[in-house]
Amino acid sequence: MTAHSNNETLVTVYGGSGFLGRHLVRALAKRDYRIRVAVRRPELAFHLQPLGKVGQIHAVQANIRDARSVEAAARDASVLINLVGILQESGRQRFDAVHSRGAERVALAAKAQGARVIHVSAIGADENSNVGYARSKGAAERLVREAQPGAIVMRPSIQFGPEDDFFNRFAAMARMSPALPLIGGGKTRFQPVFVGDVAAAIADAVDGRLDAGATYELGGPNVYTFRELMQYILATIERRRLLLPLPFFAAGAAARLLQFAPSPLTLTPGQVEMLRTDNVVSDAAIAERRILAGIGISPEPVEAIVPSYLWRFRKTGQFKSHAA
Repeated sequence: MTAHSNNETLVTVYGGSGFLGRHLVRALAKRDYRIRVAVRRPELAFHLQPLGKVGQIHAVQANIRDARSVEAAARDASVLINLVGILQESGRQRFDAVHSRGAERVALAAKAQGARVIHVSAIGADENSNVGYARSKGAAERLVREAQPGAIVMRPSIQFGPEDDFFNRFAAMARMSPALPLIGGGKTRFQPVFVGDVAAAIADAVDGRLDAGATYELGGPNVYTFRELMQYILATIERRRLLLPLPFFAAGAAARLLQFAPSPLTLTPGQVEMLRTDNVVSDAAIAERRILAGIGISPEPVEAIVPSYLWRFRKTGQFKSHAA
């Protein structure tokens, strides 16, 4: 697909004002696509405008729970991308309504338009899971494929970048608390992926470079245990904190109280339960080359990106302490 044809191609990004969304909008803008950002609060999406040329990025109101608004945002678009997701339920924002049925509405709107679909799920999505988040993500993949068999599904591991909700969360917690919890002993394995690499993979799918109907698992170049990530965060922000092993049953009990706490202390029972399973790219995805390296993207390591934004949690700020 040439840059000239991209000028005529409209891409609708549902949930495009969030963490991954802003990186994806930037990536699509650089490739000269016209971008419609479909969000619940368009007035809060003005920060996206400078990412493209004048008139290239346009925000519209759409609620993933409302079929009419989803259909209206899809009008005349060639590609629909669904990024909408929640980490915990509140009010009408339920996992099934947002993840499962919301994704289905996007896929049905694409079918009606004759548009392609790129659906962003997550590693660990499993319709048979006893965790609402993972179960609804798994159901979403099935519903999307039933509506649009050629849909491309992206499953990233935990994503890192300047506004992430993982490294920033635990660094903020370390600034406030004398200890960091190692849930389940901190043995769960993760494969953190740079949000910019995830955005590039999705943009490649928009370009038509990826296989229709395929599922891609997106992880970084290295695998770490939860304990190793906590140790890395503490070393980066130059703070000494106790790493406190917390059995799953104790963490679950704490989460029932902390799920209502203000960030960064928020912890839900579902998040604790999900820590029982490693969050890494599967052997099947590696064998099929349905990974970043398999599509020509060399993933950035944690060590190359994370220090550039965690410095603000150091006592000495941008400057390394002489004692370090």
